[in-house]
Amino acid sequence: MSAVPPLDSSATPVSLVEAGAFFDGLAAEAGLLVAVSGGPDSVALLSLLADWAKAPGRPPLHAATVDHGLRPEAAAEAEKVGELCARHGVPHATLRWTGPKPASRIQDAARRARYDLLAAEAERCGCTVIVTAHTLDDQAETLLMRLAHGSGPAGLTGMQPRTRRGSVDIARPLLGVGKSRLIATAEARGLPFIHDPSNADPRFERVRWRTLAPLLAEQGLDAGRLGLLAARLARQDEALSRRVIEVLAERLLPPLIAGEARLAFGLLAEEPEEIVLRVLARALDDVAPASENYGRLERLESCGAAFLAAQRAGGRLQRTLSGCILTLDRTGVLTLRREGPRRRGVHPATS
Repeated sequence: MSAVPPLDSSATPVSLVEAGAFFDGLAAEAGLLVAVSGGPDSVALLSLLADWAKAPGRPPLHAATVDHGLRPEAAAEAEKVGELCARHGVPHATLRWTGPKPASRIQDAARRARYDLLAAEAERCGCTVIVTAHTLDDQAETLLMRLAHGSGPAGLTGMQPRTRRGSVDIARPLLGVGKSRLIATAEARGLPFIHDPSNADPRFERVRWRTLAPLLAEQGLDAGRLGLLAARLARQDEALSRRVIEVLAERLLPPLIAGEARLAFGLLAEEPEEIVLRVLARALDDVAPASENYGRLERLESCGAAFLAAQRAGGRLQRTLSGCILTLDRTGVLTLRREGPRRRGVHPATS
């Protein structure tokens, strides 16, 4: 396994006491599947988790490496990870992404395939949680990428410490830890690790943001600041989400046919615009869950503004958005129902 860039001499390894605090929320799980790519972050996570899991009553630990089939060295690297897992007494599996690969957005496709494979492996070995080594640096990059893509406050909460995927959870216990500290941990423990060349390939958006990180840090916008912003936005998002649940329950009307949603939009329009948009988004997802949210906020804002204007004018309006047809009648009732095939985006009514 080859080396990564020089270690930040100011970074301190993660201690077992710290790791215990990070992993405390995992103690009651039936089993843990740690995702190990072979990089310094994931091998440090593996080693810390393996030591932590030795205590009585801790859940059994399994490990898996995904070979995406994109680099000829990946198979040998997965074997090395297997050897490292054996040293730690952790069962290991190599999961292979087979079949044709897309010509564009390869990293997005690889990420989806990776989590699908990991989720299936977790179910196979009785693990309820997949544990990943996402760091504070990963969080900062995610925030910048989403900001550039036009995400709103909800998207700028970044990655969450725990999310659901199918029948398993994904836990990110090191989300508040800088990458340099995990490199230091791997070095201090004498762990071999790889340097994936794709992590320095400027063709990939995340890599381009990574190269800008030192310049941003010089202006005070370092990973810590961005991580703090994500945490603050997550706190606000939680409060708004609770209010949205209350408002939706108050403004939801009985459906006239199965599969539709009806809102008392005249009353909903009295709420702040952010609440109106979030209630619409939740109602849309209830009728037709979105498979792709890229660019959705701009369309939602445009659609929401049009309905608010129509409500003030006492008029009727119809739009399509995110797989739904939305119809506002002159009594102030907004009906959402699933649209037919091959219609996406926001479109004026044809009738």
